[in-house]
Amino acid sequence: MSRSIKIDPITRLEGHGKIEIFLDDAGAVQDCFFQIPELRGFERFVVGRPIEELPRIVTRICGVCPASHHMASAKAVDGCFGNEIAPVAHKLRDMYYHAHYIHSHIAHFYALAAPDFVCGPDADPAIRNILGVVAKVGVEIGKQVIRARALAQNIQQILGGRTTHLVWCMPGGVSKGLTREELDQIKPMVKELSGFADFSLDLFKKVVLGNPAYVDLILNGPYTLDVHNMGLVDANNAPNFYDGEVRVVDFEGHEICRYKPREYHQHVAEHVESWSYLKFPYLKKRGWKGFREGIDTSVYCATPLARLNVADRMATPRAQVAFEEMFKTLGGHPCKALLASHWARLVEMLQNVEMLERYCADPDITSPEYRVVPKRITGEGVGIVEAMRGTLTHHYTCDANGICTSANLIVGTTNNNAPIQMVTKKVAQALIKPGKEPTGAILNMIEMAFRAFDPCYSCATHSLPGQMPLQVSIYRRGELYRRFQR
Repeated sequence: MSRSIKIDPITRLEGHGKIEIFLDDAGAVQDCFFQIPELRGFERFVVGRPIEELPRIVTRICGVCPASHHMASAKAVDGCFGNEIAPVAHKLRDMYYHAHYIHSHIAHFYALAAPDFVCGPDADPAIRNILGVVAKVGVEIGKQVIRARALAQNIQQILGGRTTHLVWCMPGGVSKGLTREELDQIKPMVKELSGFADFSLDLFKKVVLGNPAYVDLILNGPYTLDVHNMGLVDANNAPNFYDGEVRVVDFEGHEICRYKPREYHQHVAEHVESWSYLKFPYLKKRGWKGFREGIDTSVYCATPLARLNVADRMATPRAQVAFEEMFKTLGGHPCKALLASHWARLVEMLQNVEMLERYCADPDITSPEYRVVPKRITGEGVGIVEAMRGTLTHHYTCDANGICTSANLIVGTTNNNAPIQMVTKKVAQALIKPGKEPTGAILNMIEMAFRAFDPCYSCATHSLPGQMPLQVSIYRRGELYRRFQR
């Protein structure tokens, strides 16, 4: 008789989700569903609000990556006012965003990903956590991690006044600039973060690459997909997290398309399945072809690894050295080994630090001309940034009075929804064997499939037309007694 295995709740992610695995009569994996029960209604309740309020509202979608929504929203609102923005405001926003990237990448690498590699995927769950990581690498390293993340947060505090739920960006610029005194406070913090970025890469090489079993798991395990890659790039095809064009490259390294933010609807569409509130984006011109791998698939990844797969080079010299070393070790560029996203985050963090160093040396960064007041309402804007978890799109329209008439958000984790579903099933099929009860270690290794994407499900779901379905299940003595559904 067939049965199912539930992993509920899944762990070490932002938001809530569950994995339901269905076995056939022999005990092999027949199907697997990565389900998200959350519902995000922001696209509905921002309608009717003054459009300039939206960057302050959408930060409440998530407390982990609020700056991503703040920046994408601000860019969309700039578009609604004719894209008139002070040049130094563009630099200040980008500067803030690099600090935000650093604090987020530190949190994911050390707290969410490291337990699987430092403690081991089969370690006792009681120690397979951040405390177990600290016990393994030492308290002093743990202190360095906490301090580095605090430094990145402090830089954000100085620049934007807050680290979470920003109210900084305004149409045409920002609400406060950077003084010379504040810049002098930031410079030593950036210098210390620069050393920490090097330290983190060295630690990865020692702990992960120094363990042949981990390297084999990354390169030869079931954590691979033949799907395409998406990311923001500059004119030289180097990663640009705040600005640029979206580039899509297939898993063999050939460019499929490249588009400006306002063209996104020509290239991306979303598929809906009845078992999840989360939609499944795909390449529109190819059409939805299902959860399929292969060169003709319409599914893509938007992860740190995908961003580096899309890039031809890094934007800064030290990050370029790390970029070349990473892909040489992985066997070439692009790379399909999804667990390598954890390494890619550290390479990105090095570029983030180097960009902060450049801004600290920029003589214009303390200019008092940090905002222009827009003189017209054009009624529509699209803002795209590269959120830590993937390409993030905010698309707004407003009327002649500047009141929001529509909003559409496609967030990083939404972009990755199809590949997360696919690789979770693939790993479950590879690790669960007929006739053998899966151990806790096996179930954790199935969870490792989605952790490579660092998903954020508070951000990812769309609002849906009509009422949210309501289902109430009543159990008696452990057995389903009655179910009500609206």
